[in-house]
Parts: sequence; C-alpha cells; structure tokens
Amino acid sequence: MTTITLLDGGMGQELIARAGADPGPLWATRVMLDHPGLVRAIHEDYFAAGASLATTNTYNILHDRLQPHGLDALYHALHLRALAEAHEARATAGRGLIAGSMGPLGESYRPDLTPPVEVSTSLYAEKARLLAPHVDVILIETISSLDLARGALKGARTTDRPVWLSVSVHDRDGTRLRSGEPVAALAEVLWETPADAILANCSMPEAMSAALDQLKAFGLAFGAYANGFSEIEPHTHGTSAPAYGARHDLTPERYTAFALGWVAQGATLIGGCCEVGPAHIRHLHARLTAEGHQIA
Repeated sequence: MTTITLLDGGMGQELIARAGADPGPLWATRVMLDHPGLVRAIHEDYFAAGASLATTNTYNILHDRLQPHGLDALYHALHLRALAEAHEARATAGRGLIAGSMGPLGESYRPDLTPPVEVSTSLYAEKARLLAPHVDVILIETISSLDLARGALKGARTTDRPVWLSVSVHDRDGTRLRSGEPVAALAEVLWETPADAILANCSMPEAMSAALDQLKAFGLAFGAYANGFSEIEPHTHGTSAPAYGARHDLTPERYTAFALGWVAQGATLIGGCCEVGPAHIRHLHARLTAEGHQIA
C-alpha cells in the first residue's frame, strides 16, 4: 500500500462559515483580524480529523490585497500571526508539518492579471523569506499561468525550504491551466527552477484525473486537492475574482471516492481546497487507513 501525506482542507471558506459574516474582499485575512483564534481552531480540527499538516492562513496576505484597504503596514505582522496560529495548533496536536502558503498575485483564477516574472519573483521572494524560518515546506497554491509559476518558484527558491508547486486547472479540461496553457508545458518551468512536488488544486474534482496524468510525467511526488465550487467561469475585466458558488452534491463520501481514484493514479499528496472541510478530511482519512494506506 501507499504512504500518503494527507493535506488539510480549505481555510478561507471555513473561516467565512464560522465567522458568520461576509468579511469582504480580504476574506480570510479580515477574519483573522476580527476573530483571533479562529484560524488556530480550524487547524486543530483538521489535525483532529487526521491531516498530516497545517497550511498557514497566508494565501491572501499579499501587498496587492492589503494596499487598497490601508493595511499594507501589517504585511509582516499578519504573516507572523498566521504562522503563530498554525504552530499553536500543531503544539496542541503534538504532531504534523506546517506548509507556508503563497497564493496567486493579482487574483485567484485570473491568469490575465499575471505580473511580469521579474516583479512576481521579487514579491514571492519577500514572502518566502518571511515564511521559511517557521515552516517545513513552502506551498505555492492556485497558480494559473506558466509565468506566475516561474516567478513563484524563483522567489521560493531564495530560501532553503522544500517547495511544492500547485496549479489550478480548467474545470472542463484538466490538461490545461486556467490560462489555457498546457499543464505539460510546466516541464520547461520546472527544468528552469525545480520543485520538490507538483500538485493541482482549487479546481473541480472531476478535472483532477486528467491533470494528474500530466503531473505524474514530471517524475516528482504529486497530488491533488480539489475545491467544492461549481464551475469557475473565467473573465478578463477588472481586478476581481470570477463568480462561483458552493455545490451541494460533494459529500465527504463522494469527495473521498474522487480522492481514492487519485491515489490509484499514484498520487501521494491528497487533501481538499475551498468548501472541503474537516468532515471530508476525516472521512478520507478513515477510508485511506481502512484500505491499508499509511498516513505520513
């Protein structure tokens, strides 16, 4: 049987649900300011459900998100608060890794907002150097274009931490990034700046099998963590994220069925993204162990 690193589930949507209010454009970051301790509680719930790691609530702590709200002076402090809550949860659990999350510049699912590589490299290097002393791995998430992958990897590699790159693929065609570029073209990006693992995330679970067929060709540890959104329709105007909604058919049982298929394809890094919560991870953990897989 296989040794699986069981990732946690989504943080931002879980925070919104528990806070009981729409935090606006800053979503997960705003909740962290208004409800101290809530991030730690969610990390604790994922560890209790069997997750192998805590993904820090740093995905959306980016200058381009903070500046319009006059909060950019808190850039460093917000990272340290998110890191502290992950460490507090790990101390309570008595085990686990910490993955330092770096989300997409511009906006999630908006490859048209990808900045020049030299710009993104500098911004990601700043973020990676903040995270690196406090995490076991740097997790670059929801990357939807080749150039954003280039910048993020170059920035992350200014530290000594292992780097996992996770890309967001088209919901109807998992062989393509949201930019329309082929997932297979990541081979050149990874040749320029290697990663230690390659994943797909924040796309519908139905798209992941095709994505994994592409990712496993790179010869790295690979995996997937899908979202529980309806199809995300791309658009290329303004600076906001595309509209999406939570689907109601993705029960823990159904999500686990998808995930077991990814394991059968050879994936060893498995978890959940937006709208996939502790109940999904708990059920997935139970099925994986029942089938004889070892959780790292």
